[in-house]
Amino acid sequence: MTRDPEITAGSWLMVGTLGLVWGGTFMVQKLALDHMAPMWVAAGRISFAALITAFIWRLRGGGMFTTQVTDWPRLIWVSMLSAAIPFMFLAWAQQHVSSAFTGVSMAAVALIVLPLAHFFVPGERMTLRRTFGFLIGFSGVLLLIGPAAFASSGAALESLGQLACLTAASCYAVSSILMRRLPPIDPIGLSAATLMFGAVLVVPLALIKEGMPPMPAPEGMAIVAILGLIPTAAAGLLRILVIRTAGPVFMSLTNYQVPLWSVVFGVTLMGEPVPGSLIWAALLILSGVGLSQYGALRRLFTQQG
Repeated sequence: MTRDPEITAGSWLMVGTLGLVWGGTFMVQKLALDHMAPMWVAAGRISFAALITAFIWRLRGGGMFTTQVTDWPRLIWVSMLSAAIPFMFLAWAQQHVSSAFTGVSMAAVALIVLPLAHFFVPGERMTLRRTFGFLIGFSGVLLLIGPAAFASSGAALESLGQLACLTAASCYAVSSILMRRLPPIDPIGLSAATLMFGAVLVVPLALIKEGMPPMPAPEGMAIVAILGLIPTAAAGLLRILVIRTAGPVFMSLTNYQVPLWSVVFGVTLMGEPVPGSLIWAALLILSGVGLSQYGALRRLFTQQG
């Protein structure tokens, strides 16, 4: 796919929905951990998502590439880098690093995507305004999380854990670039391939690390099913649609929203204390998004007017 990105009102709606859904995922995952071990939460989530997405894909005919142009090697790399490899790196890393550092490393996806897209994706050149906007948004994430992002966890393998987090972020960034450059492809087929490859690696890893899981209570099964259906299967398909139409740089705006929504949900639904930096961080994040996407916003409101 080589045509320029098309950022529409629907693109903004999808990327806003992704930020909201993924921001609430941490809260739901915390509930799931009361019923299952961490690796089995991840394995159950991705397996459920793979099954339901593959089922829908087969009902629609099971097609993958929609023209005679195919690129199976790139599709395999996209699948591995979108879920399986970063899932494994993050599962291992979170034993050794703080959750705050993990949040910052995921926000860094936007900064990694920017130079990659400049060289490899038509219509995604790295302008001074766009770069400045992304840096402002990233500073908002740092302000929101605060000094805890760089506080030592005390773990012996902390440095390797931090490197693993950044490697996972790089995987997400590279997969976004490769996904945009795939030939015409069925989005549900691409989503199914991504999740099935992820399940093939994550499930054996859970078996090796934690053994066979005990049968969870119905409530635990329901929570894992929700994790698989909404933030994994449905949101994964939305991610593919945004990247394939609006481009990886626009998609990376989601990474600034996730920490913000995570804090908002924690405060409003979990009774966590309100960070004093919340308002200023939100203003910085929104300002960064607005500056980096000024052209798209201007076209959107001009068309509507």
